[in-house]
Amino acid sequence: MKIFSAEQLYEADKVTVEKQQITSEALMERAGIQIFNWLHQRLNGAPVPIRIFCGIGNNGGDGLVVGRMLIEHGYNVIVYVVNCSDKRSKNFLLNYDRIKNVTKKWPILMKGEDDFPEINAEDIIVDAIFGIGLNRCPGGWVKKLIQYLNESSAFKLAIDIPSGLYPNAPLEDTEAVLKANHTLTFQTPKLAFFLPETAPYASNFDAFEIGLDIEFLQTTEPLAQLIGKLEAQRFYRPREKFDHKGTYGHALIVAGSYGKIGAAVLSTTAAFRIGAGMVTAFVPKCGYSILQTTVPEAMVVTDSENDYLTQLSIEFEPSAMGIGMGIGKKEATVKALDGILKSKKDIPMVLDADALNILSEKKSMLKLLPKNTILTPHPGELKRLIGDWKNDYDKLEKTRQFSEKYEVIVIIKGAYTVTVYGEKLYINTTGNPGMGTAGSGDALCGVITGLLSQGYDPLLASVFGVYMHGRAGDIAAGQLGYEAVMTGDVIDNLSEAYLDLFARQEPSTTEPDEKK
Repeated sequence: MKIFSAEQLYEADKVTVEKQQITSEALMERAGIQIFNWLHQRLNGAPVPIRIFCGIGNNGGDGLVVGRMLIEHGYNVIVYVVNCSDKRSKNFLLNYDRIKNVTKKWPILMKGEDDFPEINAEDIIVDAIFGIGLNRCPGGWVKKLIQYLNESSAFKLAIDIPSGLYPNAPLEDTEAVLKANHTLTFQTPKLAFFLPETAPYASNFDAFEIGLDIEFLQTTEPLAQLIGKLEAQRFYRPREKFDHKGTYGHALIVAGSYGKIGAAVLSTTAAFRIGAGMVTAFVPKCGYSILQTTVPEAMVVTDSENDYLTQLSIEFEPSAMGIGMGIGKKEATVKALDGILKSKKDIPMVLDADALNILSEKKSMLKLLPKNTILTPHPGELKRLIGDWKNDYDKLEKTRQFSEKYEVIVIIKGAYTVTVYGEKLYINTTGNPGMGTAGSGDALCGVITGLLSQGYDPLLASVFGVYMHGRAGDIAAGQLGYEAVMTGDVIDNLSEAYLDLFARQEPSTTEPDEKK
């Protein structure tokens, strides 16, 4: 699914009106029908009070359409017009006249704080004050209205986007944004729904098709791509009958130091579980017995040093490499990484953890990175690489610039992990809070390395690997609950994530079973 900017969506509306030879008001009616149907299916005629707060632009027009339909079906509806300007959109005025024809309770005009209504916990608030066309932060009594609605314990439903939230721009005032319980957005989700600073205002949402021009949607380059199950199915490469372990490559995991050999174990196991044909772990001597015992399928090569890595010494050419998990930053280890980057230019590789920390301290080494090297930083590691950022959009822009400058793929790990490849953004939809546990990043590095070894393109390996890692975590959380998930559980459920790709029914939900 594509994620478009507000400007692109306005252009899509314009193209749709022209090509389908309909009015913009008819397009608004389509949108309103979708919102009404969603409410009607859930309320089923219940007499609960529904309070619709409409702005005086097109988002307010959407709210008026919904209000009219609810009234026509016998619902207890009160419509408020937030009179914050003397400018009204054409479609707002048209639908304002229409709703007056179906109710004796004409929309209540709000001009200030004295007009704020009493709201009860059992009420439903429908937010149609501001939409994606908002061009300045709400202030004055309108800001106070948003705060007043936020203070209410009533259920809050936002139309298209919570009022005060920009679809693809940073927050200006956190107290001037409605915090919706649910958002019903049109055609595609908005970028703001997936970024740490703005997502909490639209934490639950549904996207409704409203019949925008298909050709425009298919041919327009979006702000980002949303990656779900359908996309992951297209990425998957099925196995052939006469394939063998050599077909699926030989992955090399360079990881571990004294006390951190577990990182090598997790990465190595994940590379196997995602499908690598062979995996060799290169570790300090202290890790030999641990790896041979815990991952008997793996081959183990050790450094001459007992506690940390000093120089990569292997007698084969790996198909892919995963480097950095738990290796530390000893001077000899820094030299070892420098040697690997200089000598393995043609091998796809993933850099994680301490490898990234070394690069952030030795910026000259960034020029040694092979093209399409995959970097998997958590927020702290990313900050050390690209510098501080003012907001999430600044973070994305700086990551884009970094990706373009060094021709690398950067995976920004988080609740919605974002893969950055130059100007392209891929937002993952799997994963859960249970994956905020030690070793989760080590497993992700192993997963992506294992996919690279099988011949997946670096970008596909990144996007598909992130999806599979998150889906395995969702399945684990469904079995154990968020708090009990360990990284080993995520790795063990990579097999279930594969089975789930083409399953007709979900084997588990992304929510943990509360009975367990």
